[in-house]
Amino acid sequence: SLPAKLINGGIAGLIGVTCVFPIDLAKTRLQNQQNGQRMYTSLSDCLIKTIRSEGYFGMYRGAAVNLTLVTPEKAIKLAANDFFRHHFSKDGKKLTLMKEMLAGCGAGTCQVIVTTPMEMLKIQLQDAGRIAAQKKLMAAQAQLSSSPAAGAAEPVVETRTTATQITRELLRSKGIAGLYKGLGATLLRDVPFSIVYFPLFANLNKLGQKDPNVKAPFYVSFLSGCVAGSTAAVAVNPCDVIKTRLQSLQRGVNEDTYSGILDCTKKIWQKEGPTAFFKGAYCRALVIAPLFGIAQVVYFIGIAEFLLDMLPKPQA
Repeated sequence: SLPAKLINGGIAGLIGVTCVFPIDLAKTRLQNQQNGQRMYTSLSDCLIKTIRSEGYFGMYRGAAVNLTLVTPEKAIKLAANDFFRHHFSKDGKKLTLMKEMLAGCGAGTCQVIVTTPMEMLKIQLQDAGRIAAQKKLMAAQAQLSSSPAAGAAEPVVETRTTATQITRELLRSKGIAGLYKGLGATLLRDVPFSIVYFPLFANLNKLGQKDPNVKAPFYVSFLSGCVAGSTAAVAVNPCDVIKTRLQSLQRGVNEDTYSGILDCTKKIWQKEGPTAFFKGAYCRALVIAPLFGIAQVVYFIGIAEFLLDMLPKPQA
């Protein structure tokens, strides 16, 4: 049932995000740093420096936004894919690869209603620590290079903002469109992701089915979700880099600003080279693989069906 699909998708999203959020934070910071202003050299370096400067909970900056909105996002994504697959198979025929891809396309298109503002807010909070650390480093370097007579420089103090404050400011200054900055880039990432992910998962999962009418074992669903998720994540990573750059409202010292998808693509290619489009690709694969593996296992177990069965039934 649709309520069961929505609940399953929501639970899967909450569990998955909680497990992999620190890696997602590292991915955002690695993707946003530009040549000449690098604060981090790798995933592990980013996490270590984040813990040292911001504490353990610094790795979860922006998690509240994600945990709040990932439930409707994952619910819409998984339920929409099931809806389109069911619609395309009404004639009783086996789904062709093209129809599976169209179902994934529909799911990816539907989810951006929630994904775009969620990613927009999450990125501001995730990247704030990188920008603050960069300013502190620049201030320290300036102090060392200045003469002793100039006196000590003013310490750089990070002013922490919340998702609510960012939302209010965007709504006040730009209206609802402010929360949907980068919508085109989000569609450019999520639609191809779903086109690749859902058919690949469905076909990998079928390999573990001994009988077409019996579900594949849960470990097959988990591994299929991991493989399909990581493959799709790496395939669309260039679009994810562009989306992250476009949705960042604040820039570090001497970092470029972008007017749109084409301008962003051109500047990254010219100034950072083609390899820049795969920044954070392995981080994204590490995030998406368990996230969708867990999602498919939750779907397999059917937690929602169990919860709905416990509700009191109306009397006849």
